[in-house]
Amino acid sequence: MPFAEPPGAPPPGRRNFERDLPMAGHSQFKNIMHRKGRQDAQKSKLFSKLAREITVAAKLGTPDPAMNPRLRAAVIAARAENMPKDNIERAIKKASGNDAESYDELRYEGYGPGGVAVIMEVLTDNRNRAASDIRSYFTKSGGNLGETGSVSFMFDRLGVIEYDADKASADDMLEAAIEAGADDVVSGEGGHEIYAAQDTFRDVARALESTFGEARKVALIWRPQNTIAVDDSTGEKLLKLIDLLNEHDDVQNVYANFEVSDALIAKLGG
Repeated sequence: MPFAEPPGAPPPGRRNFERDLPMAGHSQFKNIMHRKGRQDAQKSKLFSKLAREITVAAKLGTPDPAMNPRLRAAVIAARAENMPKDNIERAIKKASGNDAESYDELRYEGYGPGGVAVIMEVLTDNRNRAASDIRSYFTKSGGNLGETGSVSFMFDRLGVIEYDADKASADDMLEAAIEAGADDVVSGEGGHEIYAAQDTFRDVARALESTFGEARKVALIWRPQNTIAVDDSTGEKLLKLIDLLNEHDDVQNVYANFEVSDALIAKLGG
């Protein structure tokens, strides 16, 4: 069982964009907020996106987080961002109301500058608007929006469970993850990331919760199988593209398979 840093780990001095920032799917969001100094505006936008996911999850299943894994994950994500309890409850209640919006769940894929693969998860009430906006972002950045499946084969669809570093030592977390049936564990100063197959990670999450309490994140993600190291010029273009994508109201999560240098992160204030 491969409990080790997965293939594509960045060499010293480089940052793996999907993995090193404060964790997808809102890792890019946090980085943008910090880098651009728009904390309040971005926090409001983030709350709106979290509320949309909560409402959709509650509408598709039972409104009880204990009985609805997707809703529970959405609520955990909202708590991790310090979303007020009233906002969470309002989003759940909205799902049962007659005025609840109907959202389509979509996945867009494409190639950004430097041939970097990008996956976007979208919840939208207007497919045409979302597709048009996203396509224009890629075109302006020098990339291309592709067909569904055009880049996702370069990613693994996995479940991730995250805990803060102080919840357990690396050895204790590794032992518990093995016992729970996880496939991979990455521990560091930023915390513990436990990965499991899509069809088993809910069981893994429940097992770990019985030992360590509620995780800070439980979600399905797209993890790149390998990453591309890009120069600072290309990296800046890519980060600007992902800024635009994350700022779009319909885009919930963005994943990409590139690494940027620490120098570029420092330059952009990340």
